[in-house]
Amino acid sequence: MSRSGKGIALLLVLLMAFSVLISGCGSSGKTAQNNTSQSNTKTTSQPVTLDIFQFKVEIKDALQNAINTYMKENPNVKINLETVGGGQDYGAALKAKFNSGSEPAIFNVGGPQDVATWKPKLADLSDTKAAKEAINGTLTGVTQDGKIYGLPFDLEGYGLIYNKQIFNKAGIDPSSIKTFDALVNAVKTLDSKKKELGIEAVFAFPAKETWVTGLHLSNAFLSPEFDGDVMKAFNAKTVEFKYADAMKQMIDLQNKYSVQPTASLDYSTQVEKLFGTGKVAMIQQGNWVYPTLESLDKNFAENDIGMLPYPVPGYKEDSYPEGVPMYWAVNSNKPAEVQKAAKDFLDWLYTSDEGKKIVTQQFKFVPAYNGYSADSISDPLGMQLFVAASQGKTYGWVFMGYPNNWGQNVLGADIQLYVNGSLDWNKLIDHAKQAWADSRK
Repeated sequence: MSRSGKGIALLLVLLMAFSVLISGCGSSGKTAQNNTSQSNTKTTSQPVTLDIFQFKVEIKDALQNAINTYMKENPNVKINLETVGGGQDYGAALKAKFNSGSEPAIFNVGGPQDVATWKPKLADLSDTKAAKEAINGTLTGVTQDGKIYGLPFDLEGYGLIYNKQIFNKAGIDPSSIKTFDALVNAVKTLDSKKKELGIEAVFAFPAKETWVTGLHLSNAFLSPEFDGDVMKAFNAKTVEFKYADAMKQMIDLQNKYSVQPTASLDYSTQVEKLFGTGKVAMIQQGNWVYPTLESLDKNFAENDIGMLPYPVPGYKEDSYPEGVPMYWAVNSNKPAEVQKAAKDFLDWLYTSDEGKKIVTQQFKFVPAYNGYSADSISDPLGMQLFVAASQGKTYGWVFMGYPNNWGQNVLGADIQLYVNGSLDWNKLIDHAKQAWADSRK
């Protein structure tokens, strides 16, 4: 596949990705021919231990099940899994892990900024089967000088996940909400009927989670500034905040009609304790929450949730931000046999028949690789994003191109101060602009 697409907007990448899934992918036949023998191949004749340090809490149990399956097929490989995410800062935890001298063999990087930060520790993954099957364009942010330093987790998207039963009781047709103004009207209707709907508030806005605000929310309003291209964001010396007013409107809307106090509201409370129990009507999250909701109430997850677009007035108001959330990396400091075993495990996970079933049916991932069929998408949120991309109703992720720590530690932290009334909005924007420029000098 071509890996030169630095100028390709992520939107085009996603459209290609999903069109490939629909068509069944031209390379899937070759992949299928190799799968049976691959899944039964021992990675090494010598005992090897792999330590995996990963961030995605939603797949922790399913990933452990996958590891157990792999170890049964490969008895000479022992794999230890550690997961740090959710309300914890994975980037800080990863640095602490490396500083402790207990370096993992497999860990996660987020894109071009992380590649720049971690490059001395990153093995070239160009020779892996997974890299060869990655959908065109998904490797752009982790490719430098012709070398591939990460393998995509999956394709993800986010918006406003809503409770269908609550909307129905309130007399709101979700399909009619295709603009910010329509969203505001729906929110006001829900708020006016809180008592009869049995909800505490319309939203659960987790401003404590700086990745929700400083990365995901901000991405919706900065993506158009960089044409949805993560490399444009990565190479930008300054940020203008062309859609700052629209961003303020969205923050104010969620903050005003949310369970309070938002500055201390975390992810677990938002997803599990409030939305999962029907105490709020909407949350800003993505398809990655499906496994958690399914574990709480399978019938609710399968039948009673949907996702509204994430509106950006003046840009796109009926579309969803979609992209690659994170990449698997292999530690180049590890011995050659450990690096090989790490690559073999990742190849098995994404290219073997058994691994593919785990990825789609247990992880609930929308795959970022060729060789998967459209009907392998097994949850309603993933399918909704699949359809949106096929209709051109998406825009790209650029937050992996933000300056190092800027999104969470500067912008996200300041949004926390803003929602509790201790920071003026204009000062928030000025600080964000200055911090971006200073980091890129």
